[in-house]
Amino acid sequence: MPSVSKVKTSFVCNECGAISPRWAGRCVECGAWDSVEPFQGSDTEGDDSSRSAIDGVSPSAAPMAEISPLEVPRLPTGISEFDRTLGGGLVPGSAVLVGGDPGIGKSTLLLQAFSALAARGERVLYASSEESAQQVKLRAERILGEMTSATRDANLFLLAESSVARITNEARRVRASVLAIDSIQLVHRHDADALPGSMTQLRRCCMELVQFAKTTGTVVMIVGHVTKEGDLAGPKLLEHLVDVVLSFEGDRHHAYRLVRASKNRFGSTHEIGLFEMTGEGLAEVDESALAAANATDARPGTAVVPVMAGSRVLLAEIQALAVAGFLGSAKRKASGMDSGRLSMMIAVLEKHGGLRLADQDIYASVAGGLRIVEPAADLAVCLSIAGAHLARALPPATAVLGEVGLSGEIRPVRALDQRVAEAIRRGCSTVLVPAGQTESIRRHGSAIVSIRTISQALELLSPVVRIN
Repeated sequence: MPSVSKVKTSFVCNECGAISPRWAGRCVECGAWDSVEPFQGSDTEGDDSSRSAIDGVSPSAAPMAEISPLEVPRLPTGISEFDRTLGGGLVPGSAVLVGGDPGIGKSTLLLQAFSALAARGERVLYASSEESAQQVKLRAERILGEMTSATRDANLFLLAESSVARITNEARRVRASVLAIDSIQLVHRHDADALPGSMTQLRRCCMELVQFAKTTGTVVMIVGHVTKEGDLAGPKLLEHLVDVVLSFEGDRHHAYRLVRASKNRFGSTHEIGLFEMTGEGLAEVDESALAAANATDARPGTAVVPVMAGSRVLLAEIQALAVAGFLGSAKRKASGMDSGRLSMMIAVLEKHGGLRLADQDIYASVAGGLRIVEPAADLAVCLSIAGAHLARALPPATAVLGEVGLSGEIRPVRALDQRVAEAIRRGCSTVLVPAGQTESIRRHGSAIVSIRTISQALELLSPVVRIN
């Protein structure tokens, strides 16, 4: 009589993915409250003895010297900003998880990439668990316009299905090179006694899709929703299972979108892709459009800083606003930057810059939807706040670089020469840099102004003459 595997209930934390045999109100690993949920699986699911190798032969350990290097082929999508984020293109046999807020453009980007792949002869299967095939076709025609391609239409397959078994069977039947699941929250397995979107369904479906990618060499792209906190819906275990995790950033009410890789087993996690949402879909953006570095007018409360995004330099514009508030309850609001860092820069301006900001409501933002986390933008934040408070401005076409210490000194930043060269190429005639790094960028000549302290930087702000 064949043995029947018993159903075992475990408990998974949807914050860190930790598994425990019993329920607890607080996760013992990460300390999150009300994050532990039940997960049902067979008691043989993790038994390696019940699994066989793909070729029928169990793998054996080998010395590292005898293992030949792996040549990782790439499958370019034809969208350079998307390929940059992926590390050069899609890797056959990989699993990619794409997350973002609803309506931010995940499906739009995938349809544009799949259209380019299908036009080159690659077979692509787009499986939608949320829309019908007719709805997906209408959206694709709106995005791709009136341009028709017989090769593309013959190689781009649409499927409206929520069963993971039927989706993988159709992918095998059409011999798809790329399979897209939109979205994983509504995909289910019939043998799992749980609702779609639950811990059990998410984990089992994702594991089956990853296994399908490894055994067939198909690229599997999984679309996931994002919670209110900005995390991918479902347990963190999904991020551990896949090879690449991409996140869409930006406000759906603004034009600019950023695609960032938070995990990439085949490339760097520092690269980003820049897009603009238009009526014809997502268009690639030149980074010079994100900041008015070559503005001819002096504007109080603004400063341009060259920030690093992987191997590229972006000119980000810091904007600040200071208005009269109430002493003891002044507001400090930040958008696109760390609010704690903003509070520290305000404290430095009060202590070492001689500004009285305790009764001022201060708002700081990064224009264009960018998010800056590196300390190289500290000096730009300080000058934009001081300019907004004093109604003074930096000279036109000026870029600012430097980390500000708590004692008011300007500290060095990394990749200074690359940042300065890009700022000058983008139209900046003056670049403020830390005084200790001027020797390494002497070749740029008179465009460089060395700054040693925050008080010295504030002296460069000049009153703005307004002509009515």
